[in-house]
Amino acid sequence: MVLRDLIGDVLRTLWAHKLRTFLTMFGIAWGIVSIVLMVAAGEGLRKGQEEQARTFGKDVMIVFHGRTSMQAGGLRAGRLVQWQDPDIATLAQDSPDCEYAIPELEQDTVRAHSNYNNAAFTVTGSYPPFAYIRSLDVGNGRFYDWADVHEARRVAFVGTDAAKQLFPGRNPIGESLYLNDFPFAVVGVMTTKKQDSSYDGWDVNKVFIPFTAMRRDFPDKPPGTPTTFDHFLVTPKSVEQHEACKHEIRAALGKLHNFDSGDKEACPIWDTVQEAKAFRQMTDGMKYFLGAVGIVTLFLGGLGVMNVMMVAVRERTREIGVRKAVGAPARTILGQFFFEALIIAFLSGAIGLGFAYGFCALVNLLPMPDFFAGLLPTWKSGIVAAGLLGTIAVLAALYPARRAASVDPIEALRYEAGG
Repeated sequence: MVLRDLIGDVLRTLWAHKLRTFLTMFGIAWGIVSIVLMVAAGEGLRKGQEEQARTFGKDVMIVFHGRTSMQAGGLRAGRLVQWQDPDIATLAQDSPDCEYAIPELEQDTVRAHSNYNNAAFTVTGSYPPFAYIRSLDVGNGRFYDWADVHEARRVAFVGTDAAKQLFPGRNPIGESLYLNDFPFAVVGVMTTKKQDSSYDGWDVNKVFIPFTAMRRDFPDKPPGTPTTFDHFLVTPKSVEQHEACKHEIRAALGKLHNFDSGDKEACPIWDTVQEAKAFRQMTDGMKYFLGAVGIVTLFLGGLGVMNVMMVAVRERTREIGVRKAVGAPARTILGQFFFEALIIAFLSGAIGLGFAYGFCALVNLLPMPDFFAGLLPTWKSGIVAAGLLGTIAVLAALYPARRAASVDPIEALRYEAGG
């Protein structure tokens, strides 16, 4: 039988058994769609959470000051520890595994007003790397630089919501912003930023100024002194150096302020690197769970496809007997059943993948909620599902067909479906 005749015969057979063919194709396509959508939803959740975590900061550790919980150097426990300006240079020198260790001083009681409106925002002062560490992307203008810090210039970088309230409908760049009646020139505005965590409020509602200007105009509140500040922002040189960096920071600060480096109450650290690792473990667990559910789904779908294919072949045992009676070899009979199963698997796989990816594309046109990046399908999940269900369909067709083709033609002709 030439290939053209084989294709024509297969298509006529499939058309003659439309319902059976539809059920088989539906089982394969539905299994593929289920797996692709399940994996796409999990990947969208993982990606969305990862993006939101990245907006807070880049592998940053927030080093707060606290009270000692252990006796050290003859000093009592419960002693207040506060970071001092001289600590900055010492940490930079004694922490070789840390990329940045910069101070942050903030006030949430500063009165802010412009020529158009007034408000109360958190004002925070630090060094220029603060923008990189805390993912403060510039939407317009610039962030303050080292020259601004060295000269203690009164310049301000404002969050998007703060800019809208203080300068409604206007371009804030170059405008004057008064903080407790001190005039600051607005040099930049932040891009819109979504956050899912913070230690002192949302960045869109803040005003950022150089550390030296902050120190001069808005010193630390009591019991702080004119040389103390709120916390350090620390980043490791790499994720692999994260633990070493944290240890060096605690050791250096413990030596400077006479507390045990293992006293976590004296030096509490909010470690976003550790949180990222925990989140990665959670998403990996979710991925394995979805994979297990997918395997079960594929198994059940494969059973359904197998049953339909085996019943279809058994019902055609008399047809096989007729073919053998007129001289068709077993190889030709098996070839036809193989080709039929292959066409069903190929068409079903294409339809399932097309529907799944089309549905994902349509859903992704809609506005997504925060912390969800949409349905993000992976080709790996689709190909694995299509390949597995297609293989089951082919094997489920060939096994009974091979048995029927090995039976004596007279016996095959006597076969009654359901008997």
